[in-house]
Amino acid sequence: MNQALLNIALFVLFFHSLKGENKVPLNCETAQNSSRVVVAGGSITEIIYFLNSEEKIVALDVTSNYPEKAKELPSIGYVRNLSAEGILSMNPSIVFGEDDMGPPGVIKQLRDINIDLRIIPEEKTIDGILDKIYCIASIIDKLPNAESKINSTLIPDILSIEKRLSTSTLIPKRVMFIFSIKGNKIIVAGSGTSGDGFIKMTGSENIFGTIEGWKSVSQEAVIKENPDYIIMSQRDLHNSETIKSISENPIFKNIKASKEGNFIFDDAMAMLGYGPRTIKSVLNAINTMFELKIPLNESAFYDAYIFLDVVPNTRYD
Repeated sequence: MNQALLNIALFVLFFHSLKGENKVPLNCETAQNSSRVVVAGGSITEIIYFLNSEEKIVALDVTSNYPEKAKELPSIGYVRNLSAEGILSMNPSIVFGEDDMGPPGVIKQLRDINIDLRIIPEEKTIDGILDKIYCIASIIDKLPNAESKINSTLIPDILSIEKRLSTSTLIPKRVMFIFSIKGNKIIVAGSGTSGDGFIKMTGSENIFGTIEGWKSVSQEAVIKENPDYIIMSQRDLHNSETIKSISENPIFKNIKASKEGNFIFDDAMAMLGYGPRTIKSVLNAINTMFELKIPLNESAFYDAYIFLDVVPNTRYD
C-alpha cells in the first residue's frame, strides 16, 4: 500500500473513531450553526468551495480570490489587519481564520463576546492539506463531501506524486523560490516559509534553506548556490518590470537555471495557499523538474479506492 494513501486512509479512520467517541479535536468539532460563514484566509475559502458549500459564505477577506466567483462576495479587509466591527457587521454564525489572522486584539474581541472562531493551523505537507480539508469539513458538517471530493480529485494526483518521488534514480533538484525581484533586490524563500514547504513537497532541495523566513539575498549568494530551477509566481510572467529585471540582471546569465531555461511559473495562491490546488501545483512542478511522465497504475488506484471505501459512508450521519 502506497504510504501517502495509507496516511490518508488512516486519518479518515482516525477521524471516524474520534467522531464516534465525541473526541474530535476541539478546533474541528462540528459547529452548532454554520449557516453564515465569514472567512479570513484564501485557502479556507478555496476548501469551502471545494466542498460545494459556498452558499454558507457571507463575507471574505481580500486574499480569498479563488475561485473567481468568490470575488463577488463582501470583503472584510486583509487577513492580518481585520476589524471586529467589520466582521460582526456580517452577523456571522462562525468565523474561520488562517493562522496569520489578526491583529491579536481582534481575535481577543471576537472570543470575548463568544463568537465561534476557528483558527485553522497550517502544516506545509500533503498530509497537512488533507488534515485541513477534513477539519473544515467536520466543522461545517460536510465530511461525506470531503471524502468524495478527495477520492475523485486529489487521490490520483497524490498517487502520481508518490510514484514519481519514489523513483530510485531520482536526483533531488536544487531550487530557489523567488517571492519578488526588483533590480538587484531578490526576496527568496528561506526555511519555515510556504515557499520552502512547496520545494520540499516536490522532493527538491531549497538552496536557501539555511536562512529563515522570506529574506533578501545577494547576487553573489545566488551565483554561488547556482540553482537547477527557479520557481516564481505566475503573475511575474505578465510583469514587465520583473521580466526586465531577470533578463538584464547579470545573476541570471551565469546560473544553471537561466542557461537551461529552468523557470517554473504558477499561481502564487495555488502553490503557497496549501489548499486543494497546491497538490496539482506540486505534481506539475515535479513533472517539469524531473521530466517524468509515469502513468498512474490503474490497479493501484483501484486498490486505493477500495481501501478508502472500507470506511462506511454513513459514519458521519
